Amino acid sequence: MINNKKIVVIIPAFNEEESLPHVIKDIPKFVDEIIVTNNGSTDRTVGVASNSGATVLTENEKGYGAACLKAINYIKNKNYDVVVFLDGDYSDHPEDMELVVNPIINNGYDLVIGSRMNGNRTNGAMLPQAILGNWLSSFLIKIFWKYKFTDLGPFRAIKYSSLIKLNMQDRNFGWTVEMQIKAAKQKIKCTEVPVSYRKRIGKSKVTGTINGTIRASFKILYLIFRSLLPY
Repeated sequence: MINNKKIVVIIPAFNEEESLPHVIKDIPKFVDEIIVTNNGSTDRTVGVASNSGATVLTENEKGYGAACLKAINYIKNKNYDVVVFLDGDYSDHPEDMELVVNPIINNGYDLVIGSRMNGNRTNGAMLPQAILGNWLSSFLIKIFWKYKFTDLGPFRAIKYSSLIKLNMQDRNFGWTVEMQIKAAKQKIKCTEVPVSYRKRIGKSKVTGTINGTIRASFKILYLIFRSLLPY
């Protein structure tokens, strides 16, 4: 808790038994609750998350967005002020969390994106297709809605009240871009902060495969252009 604000961290996880203990250990002590949504893991993800002190939920429908929505439904009556989203692969640095939540708590922002583009990245941490996809998506959001982002990074914080107003719907690859498009369309106050980024533990389930890259790219572009429609 910072300045009497209740903070919750949501971590979608699919087969992250090796990385999750490191992620949870490095989350700052000011966080009030850590939620890991197990998204169909076949390894020891549930056990290591529980043993590390996290609240563990289960969402059997595969999809990043589905896992996030499961956790959002769980916290709806828990009076949290700030929701932080974080990946479970240890590519982000959880100790950067204070940088991500401070603009909300101290400067009145609604949504803060942890920008890997503006931060320190180890060599090879982001694959070329991920860098290109982030650039193109950010460019289109700027062109269509006049909001400047540099990244669609998963490490982000948002006021709970603003998150509910966005009425998030995407259940898989489009979760992050949907949030940023809706934030731009609703003109909520957004900013970015530089965050550090390293090679993940294990192989990426999205950009680490050709099929995952194609599916994610198609979904992101589909959401961007569909959001231009008047309905």
